[in-house]
Amino acid sequence: MSKGTDAALRLVVVDDSVEDAEAIVSGLRNAGIAIRPQRPASAEELSTLLSGQAIDLVLASRSAQAIPFDEAMQLVVGSGKDIPVLVLFDDIDAAGVAAALGAGARAIALRDKPQQLLQAVRNEWADLDARRALRRLEAQVRETERRCDALIESSREPIAYVHEGMHIRANSAYLEMFGFDSFDDVEGMSLLDLVAPRHVADFKQLLKQLSKGEAPPPSYELEARGMDGEEFPAVMEFTQASYEGEACVQVVFRRQELANDPELAQKLKDLQERDPVTGLLNRQTFLRTLEDAISDAGKNQARHGLLLVEPDHYQRLLHDMGLDASDAILAAMAGRLKGALQGDAVAARFGEHSLAVLLHGGDHVGTPALAERIRAAFADGIFEVGDHSSAITASIGGVQIGEKIANVSQVLARANQGVQSALGVGGNRFEIFDPSATDRAEEERIQAWVARLRDALDKDQFVLHYRPVISLLGEPEPLYEAYLRLDAGEGEMVGPTTFMQIAEEHGLLAEIDRWVAGHAIAVLGERLKSGKPVTLLMRISQDSLGDERFAKHIAETLLARGVPGDRLVLQLSESKVFTHMRDVQSLIESLRKLGVRTGLEQFGAGIDSMQLLTHVTPAFLKLDRSFMEDLPKNADNQKRIQAIAAHAREHGMRSIAEFVQDAASMSTLFSCGVDYVEGDFLALPSAEMNYEFE
Repeated sequence: MSKGTDAALRLVVVDDSVEDAEAIVSGLRNAGIAIRPQRPASAEELSTLLSGQAIDLVLASRSAQAIPFDEAMQLVVGSGKDIPVLVLFDDIDAAGVAAALGAGARAIALRDKPQQLLQAVRNEWADLDARRALRRLEAQVRETERRCDALIESSREPIAYVHEGMHIRANSAYLEMFGFDSFDDVEGMSLLDLVAPRHVADFKQLLKQLSKGEAPPPSYELEARGMDGEEFPAVMEFTQASYEGEACVQVVFRRQELANDPELAQKLKDLQERDPVTGLLNRQTFLRTLEDAISDAGKNQARHGLLLVEPDHYQRLLHDMGLDASDAILAAMAGRLKGALQGDAVAARFGEHSLAVLLHGGDHVGTPALAERIRAAFADGIFEVGDHSSAITASIGGVQIGEKIANVSQVLARANQGVQSALGVGGNRFEIFDPSATDRAEEERIQAWVARLRDALDKDQFVLHYRPVISLLGEPEPLYEAYLRLDAGEGEMVGPTTFMQIAEEHGLLAEIDRWVAGHAIAVLGERLKSGKPVTLLMRISQDSLGDERFAKHIAETLLARGVPGDRLVLQLSESKVFTHMRDVQSLIESLRKLGVRTGLEQFGAGIDSMQLLTHVTPAFLKLDRSFMEDLPKNADNQKRIQAIAAHAREHGMRSIAEFVQDAASMSTLFSCGVDYVEGDFLALPSAEMNYEFE
């Protein structure tokens, strides 16, 4: 589902109330879904939206009067597009549900049950993504089949496709080997006709086994016979395949005297499949093996286990042993890993300093047991790396592969999350994602993170990094944005996306906001004393909006550090402002007295963003990141950005574009009148403020 990516849900809300529609959008955003919402005011506007723009989901109120549900449903169906419709009910009734579903709606959502509404949106978005992915895959399969057919035809390998023992396709090399002039001569002919008589009985038995779905042998030696009756020794290789949608067997026929030397073939195979440093499978070969295992899980309800293994504090190891020891470190890790493997497990080098293990048939007991053996194998011994002896522990992320998670991308993403989470809470541990035991595993992970965050607050283990915010108008005044990081030790930094959701659920956001504000002001004070003043932007959460302690903390810290308030800019999310308007207005007034400025981020993605500016007047407007998607070619986004930038300047505000990805986007933003830009293309966040603004 797209929620795990930077893609935004393109949502159309058909509802009479702007406030109710905004509340729904805010609730979805609070749940972590990026949204590009629109609310048509009339049936004509809805029709225009459906015909002119890409829409992911329509959320239509059953009780809407401006655009009645039946009319909205007719417009969606009439568009001819795959756009799921969710019906929004105020009060549920059986007749209404039956009528809505009968009209073509895919599901219902309850306005007063936000969790049910959220789940319904997620389900329909996921289903839509799956349908789109299936259509893309079907198109890719057709294109791949076309290309494969062309490659097979041009190949010098004699290749044929056989269904129930009969030829349905053969390339030119195959026809040439047996003396046929065209495929018409062999179409419908039994493969038995090309086998020497003394091999017919055995070969007929092999064909029967293949017809029953049994796995073909890797190779089969026999005497073949051409059209002229000449017999010659041959080797056949079989592969299960499909041709024009029909299950069949691909047959590669080679004359025995032309077959590769077996020993040389094995050496070449090892060179192709093995990593030269570790001797383990290389990434490409392992991914093919993983794909087969995941396919097996999806088709046959099989169980397998995937583990990703990374050394803890890898940068420290390189610092201690030298960069030239990186291969030796990885080779030593591979040796230790091999010693821990048992059963039907294969290992590979997966990344620069990561290893992977696939445990065929690994269940919810076997996969964690293997992870523990690997962890213990690393932790319980000393590694000899060249002239160095070192203790190396490992963080392991795993996935219990089954029918519920039979997708390569999901499996690898979950395993990587496990590695990063294990590293974030100290390492020398493993975390296994098992869909059948999600609640238990998730609770353990959350409790570990809650303890880790409380410890970080108590022991000052958070750090700030800074990214320059660069003026497109050439203003030399240094402006940075502060980013929160968690110091996991030994140079490992954990980003906020890993832990902020947990912090919110356990009431830690307000404390974290006060920590960030206090340290940001301290940095501003140090820069003032050194004669290098800067202005700093920092985000605050919704938990600080109604917290009187926050404004008091800001005032006391500014006074203690001797920092003018205008050196600090506090950023609020547009969606949070909509749903906490009174608290926001009160906080802005308190900050104004201190000289502290405010900014709105994720601006422009709401249903009526400009209307918000009649209630609050920030100093900065930061454009929603969704505007940056393919910006140089997206005329609609350019017009929207131009309108926001013009409005900002007219009312004494500055506009900022973040997530700038390339020079072409910068040029477009300059043309649109945007004041500031930031992004990885320009500069990465760093612990130091060393950007040259002049």
